[in-house]
This record gives sequence, C-alpha cells and structure tokens, in this order.
Amino acid sequence: MLSPEMNERLTSVGPGTPGGELMRRYWIPIAPAAQLLEDPVRKVRILGEDLTLYKDKSGQLGLIGERCAHRLVDLQWGIPDEHGLRCPYHGWRYDETGQCTDTPLEAADSSFKERINIGGYPVQEMGGLIFAYMGPLPAPLLPPWDLFVWPNAVRQIGVTVIDCNWLQCQENTGDPTHGVWLHGYLFQYVLEKLGEEQRLRDLGDGFVKNGVGIKGLYAHNTEYGMEKGVVFSKELGAERDYRSRHSTVIFPFYTEQNAAGAPWSEFQIRVPIDDTHTYHISYGCYAAPPGIEAPKQDVIPYYEVPIWDENGKPVLDCILNQDFIAWWSQGALVDRSKEKLGRTDTPVIFLRRQLADQIKVVEDGGEPMNVFRDPAAMPEILFGGGNPSNEWVAPDWATRARFTGNNNRLNYHKGGAERESDRYGAAVPLVAELHRRIEEAQKRGAVTV
Repeated sequence: MLSPEMNERLTSVGPGTPGGELMRRYWIPIAPAAQLLEDPVRKVRILGEDLTLYKDKSGQLGLIGERCAHRLVDLQWGIPDEHGLRCPYHGWRYDETGQCTDTPLEAADSSFKERINIGGYPVQEMGGLIFAYMGPLPAPLLPPWDLFVWPNAVRQIGVTVIDCNWLQCQENTGDPTHGVWLHGYLFQYVLEKLGEEQRLRDLGDGFVKNGVGIKGLYAHNTEYGMEKGVVFSKELGAERDYRSRHSTVIFPFYTEQNAAGAPWSEFQIRVPIDDTHTYHISYGCYAAPPGIEAPKQDVIPYYEVPIWDENGKPVLDCILNQDFIAWWSQGALVDRSKEKLGRTDTPVIFLRRQLADQIKVVEDGGEPMNVFRDPAAMPEILFGGGNPSNEWVAPDWATRARFTGNNNRLNYHKGGAERESDRYGAAVPLVAELHRRIEEAQKRGAVTV
C-alpha cells in the first residue's frame, strides 16, 4: 500500500507536480506521424496541458499553445502556412516556438507581434511517432530505442485512450503472474461465452500452467529500468526448476515485449494525458532475420484499438484488451492506501520505489535515468533490454529457431494475429507475408554466412 500523499506524488503529472516534473525530463511520444498526413493540425493533451500539434507546408513540425493570443480561438482549426500555423479568425501566424510572426490586419509597421508568444515545445519524429520534449532547455537527445530504429522490419502503431491514470497501466508490467487469470482463465471464459470453440482449443492452457510451481518472484535494476520475473520449482509442481524472465521495463513508461530482431516484438507505452487518462501506444515491430527481406512500407500506419464492440460491450477476446479492463476497472485514479499486496506484487513495489527515487533525483536538482546528452556516447541503436541474444539475429537462425504449433507470434500468415490487438492494424498482411517468407526459409534450412 501507499499513503495518499505518496500516491499523489507518483501519479500526478501536471505542471509543477513532482511526477509531472519528472515526466518533463523525457521525450514523450504524442501521436503517430501518419495522423498528420490525414489532417496536419491536431489538438493534443499531454501531461495535463492542452496543445496544438501541426505540420506546416514546409514540413516543419510544431507543438504550440492551444489558443490564439488575440481572441483565444482554438488553434486546432488553424490553417498551415509555409512557415507556421495561422489562426482561422484573423490570420495571426505562429511558428514552432509559439512566437507570433505575423498579424496581417494590424498596421504594417506594428511591432505588436514581437511581444506575443503562446509557448511551444520541441518535437521530433522517429520510427513513425512524433515525440515532444516539455521540460527545461536545452533538450536532451531523443534516444533511439531499438524497436523504433531496428532495420529490415515491418511496423505499425496501435493507439488507445484509457480512462485511468498512467501508473495503473505501467504497474501491469510489474506483475508477471497476472497472465494466469487475466489471459488464461478469463480468456477461456470469454471464448466460451462467444462460442468460439476452435479458438478455445487453439488457446490451450499455456497461461494457466504458468500458475503452477511458483516459488517466488524477483525484480532488480537494469541500466535502463527494471528486470523481473518468476522463479519456478519442480518440487512445487513445475516441469523443472527455472527462472522465467518477464517483459523488460524501460524507465519511465515503456515495456518491451520480446526482443529486437524477432518476428514479433512490441513496445507498450503508457503516456500520461493527465491524472485520469492515459494515451496507450502499442508499437509493433516485426523484424526479418538475416537473409530475409521484410516487405517495404512507405508510411508506418496506425490504428485505433477498440475498447467496445458494436453492441457497446468490452472487447475481451484479445490479450491487450484484457489488460485494459484490469487497468480502468480499478477506477480513474486508484487509492493505493486501500490495497492488500501479496507476494506476486514484489516487482510492483520495486517499480514504485524506482519511480519515487527518480522523482527525488529531479527534486534535488539532478537528472534522472535515461536522460542522454552526449552525442558521441549515443549508439545508433539503444537496446533497452540489453543487446539482442535471441536466435533470430544469428546467421544460422533457420537451423535453430523453434516453430511450435500455432504460435501467434510467428504465424500471422495463418491467422495467428487473432488473439493480439494488432489484428486491427493495416500492416497485418505485410506481417503475414514476412512470416510466410520466414517459414519457407526455415523449411529449407537456409543459412546466411
């Protein structure tokens, strides 16, 4: 449990709050770049601030204040200019810093515009996402986390607005055992109610079996965040004695599932909109192993992950949506002083302490973890979970990679996306083609030297 005071420290994200000041030290993904191809001006709300994101006719990105300083018109209706965004009411133009650069209906020799600035934040694009930095200048480097920049891969971006605080979403990654019930028994129950007998058979009892033989849980610091997992004991009923590593946490709000270079890997990014809403980004990266060419993409597409079906019922027959219901059903901002924590919450407690420690670093005038400033020390690819050691990046991958049953992460060409939320994405046919190429190469025993 946490005291109400500590709960507020960890969850509040507005300007001037302890948690908000920490978040403002990071580049924050705020929108898929493809959205600005549909409409070059968008309203966004991030860290409790209402802002206007735009791309002008020269291709310059800007993230500026919500309203024109003149008569407070909402700039989401603004008109992109060659160099900035114009208010639709009287044409006042703002550049990417929020500086007013033209007031066309004022006197030609007026210096009025020079005294007007509605504020702006730096923005950059990487991996099909637009990132904003909302903290003190100078801005740090935008870190090239592996899945954003990994070569020879197909990508797609799923977005969802969830009606709860960001930490309720992020704590899910500190809970390695929730899959037994949330993705095991609940999934079975949902498919039974839907009458999906074949899908129920395909699902099997793999998640449920993960609840057998648990000896304990572990959590510890890594260079970029937290590693955690489960210790299984044969004596307690597990098939063997082993440690099962869970998804990697990249501080402050990333979870990396699987590994860079694998045919399926994902960032789950829990971006705080405000204290009671989260912008959830599912960033899928489907990489080709050595010797295989991934299908080409001109634009990284995005899709909206539906929370409700056409009848107004929650979508619960895919894994991410099962997580969603666990997060928002706790309430908009859960009162952690009322919790009763058990042994499965060891990594959750560790995650909270790490967050509290980094808030204190900022309060003491320091820089928190994962703030990078030295270009010479920044690699082209930054591996949040450590350099890849999985079989898919080895030249002899085709002789070593294991294909087991209807593995959804390898068989999108056989309908394997069905139990994942990325089934809603436009890139699934490209991923299916990639997985088909991988399967054919594996059957040939192809080896790249």
